[in-house]
Amino acid sequence: MPYDSHQRAAEFHELAAHAHRVAMAHPDKEDHLTAHELTKQAMEHSRKAHEASVRAFEESQAAAQQQKQRGASC
Repeated sequence: MPYDSHQRAAEFHELAAHAHRVAMAHPDKEDHLTAHELTKQAMEHSRKAHEASVRAFEESQAAAQQQKQRGASC
């Protein structure tokens, strides 16, 4: 399901953006997570988002190729 892959990638991108916003908003506050920890968390979400985006792209390419082959065989 290419849509599911794209949706999952979008969710990871939003998680990364949220973590970056929180880290930026709380640089000096002594929360249970420091800005550095939040930044590390954001980077991990960004890495997962990138991996999910690559997977979604590959799945979309495969689906398009299959449709193209079906159209050519009819």
